[in-house]
Amino acid sequence: MKKKLFSLVIPAVFASAVLVSCNKDKPVSSESNEVATTKDGAQYMVDTLNSRVEWKGYKIFKSENTSHFGTIKFESGDVTVKDGKLESGKFVADMASLTSEDLKNDTENLQKLNGHLKSGDFFEVEKFPTASFEVTKITPSAEGDYNTLLDGNLTIKGITKPIQFKANVSIKEGTVSIATEPKDIMREEFGVKFQTPAANGVIKDEVTLQINVKALEKK
Repeated sequence: MKKKLFSLVIPAVFASAVLVSCNKDKPVSSESNEVATTKDGAQYMVDTLNSRVEWKGYKIFKSENTSHFGTIKFESGDVTVKDGKLESGKFVADMASLTSEDLKNDTENLQKLNGHLKSGDFFEVEKFPTASFEVTKITPSAEGDYNTLLDGNLTIKGITKPIQFKANVSIKEGTVSIATEPKDIMREEFGVKFQTPAANGVIKDEVTLQINVKALEKK
C-alpha cells in the first residue's frame, strides 16, 4: 500500500491528525471578499470532504502481509495563517467514520472488523466519539522530505499525549494543505489494550497514523 496519511490530517486511526485563536472575527459583509481574520491571523476551515486520517495496524510482525489499513474522516477543524505562515490549528476526527479499506470488497468481514474497532475492546466510539490533534508549536525544517515540524497534543479515548509530526505545509490561493509523515503511535498509551489469543496472531502495539488536511479560507 502506498503510504499516505492523518491530504495530525489525527482519526488518528487510529487517528487525528490544531487550535485557532478564540478572538472574535472581524465583521465581514456578505458582499465582501475579505478573508475573516483575528488579531492573530486569517482563519481557514478544514474541508472535511477532502481531509482524512489514514491508519494502519499490524499483527505479529509489522509487515504488509499482516496488516489492516483504513481511514477516519474529520468532523471539524481550523487553522490560522499569519504573515503567510501557519500559525496554529486543531483537527477533530469523527471516530464513528473509522473504516477499513483493505476489506472494502468483503462486506461481512468489513462490518465485523469495523464493529470490533469501534467497540469497548478498542476505541469505545460510543463513549469517545471524537479524537483530536492540536498543534502547539510549528517549526520550519530544511532537512529531509518535509518542510515543517508540528508539535502538538494527540487525544484518543480522552487520553492526551504530546507528539511531533514531520509534515509538508503549503499555503497558496486560499488553501492550506498539510500532509504529515506516517507516524507510529503506541495504542496502549491511549488505553487501547485489547489483545487476541497468541494463536490468532498477536496485535502489535504500534499503529501508524498519517494526517492529510485541506483547509479553505473563511470569508
